[in-house]
Amino acid sequence: MNRQSIPLLSPAVGTSRELVAFHFGPQNSKQKIYIQASLHADETPAMLTTVLLKRRLVELEAQGLLNAEIVLVPVANPVGLGQHVLGQFLGRFEAASGKNFNRHFMQFTRLLDRARDRLGDDARENRTLIRELVREQLDAQKPLTEYESLQLALLKLSHDADVVIDLHCSLEAVMHVYTSEAGWPEIEPLARYLRSEASLLATDSGGQAFDETHSLLWWHLQQNMPAGKPVPTGTIAVTIECRGQRDVSYEVAQQDADALVDFLTYRKAIEGNAKPLPELPTPATPLAGSEQFYAPVSGILVHRVKVGDWIRAGDALFDIVDPLTDETTTIVSNTEGVLYMRRAIRFVTAGAPLGRVTGTKPLRTGVLLGA
Repeated sequence: MNRQSIPLLSPAVGTSRELVAFHFGPQNSKQKIYIQASLHADETPAMLTTVLLKRRLVELEAQGLLNAEIVLVPVANPVGLGQHVLGQFLGRFEAASGKNFNRHFMQFTRLLDRARDRLGDDARENRTLIRELVREQLDAQKPLTEYESLQLALLKLSHDADVVIDLHCSLEAVMHVYTSEAGWPEIEPLARYLRSEASLLATDSGGQAFDETHSLLWWHLQQNMPAGKPVPTGTIAVTIECRGQRDVSYEVAQQDADALVDFLTYRKAIEGNAKPLPELPTPATPLAGSEQFYAPVSGILVHRVKVGDWIRAGDALFDIVDPLTDETTTIVSNTEGVLYMRRAIRFVTAGAPLGRVTGTKPLRTGVLLGA
């Protein structure tokens, strides 16, 4: 194991932070896996999973069983990890700018013209060349803020990975994953090992999130390059939501770490016989098909169902009780699917997001991710 410390741009005199990455396995291997946790710094379950995963990788490396380079970043957001306001943890948004730490990552659209001029007829060589072009663009960046330097450091670590796994969690949720339609065939085994109860697919969800920065680059190149200049899939990427923020336990984290090891064994990144693939609890569905619910009024929020419940159209999901008038407003589902996440709040203001149910038919367009 090699520990790498990357200094971030200091926002003020007398302060400094670092991004720490752990490198395992042979660097000259044919496969690179990148795994990070808690880019939203208050999503602790993901962080504990990487702690247990790191212990296992140390053992596997000592046994000579790693066939791939594996880069592990247990604390992907040291900036957010230090943000506390009056005792409340603020890890999703940067306090200085209000920016979401998992939005607005660099898009490599400028590569299209350069790639069109330089690519040849060999797909493997083209993949290597594209990664060189990405590296050149990253090296040319001059971050102005600590936020920008963090995003740049993460991309420099991950841009040439074959698989990018971004570990998060929701507020109250079941295990679920986000990936692209093109990446789903290779990500489905991971979803099976994780026992993902919802698998949500979108080519471009509109948020410029970390995972899609990687997958969209290759998708755009494949759509825009002529047939004589083939572009293979260079990176498959997935966001894993490790249930809810309070689901922090050794048992659950070990289950998820074991699932990641099973997947890496399945991909031959770890030497050994892969475990049989479990059944997928529910089929993958389009992210655009998930129905999102918002509070039409303010009041006390009462949950009528549990996360993970199978919902039918017309089922009551939430009651909002006005403590002054005693009036109760009930929100029902228009969709059949799994209630895969909900907010942790119990008193809502008008317009507050409440939760989401998967659906098979696209309902929404534009930006599909929450704030």
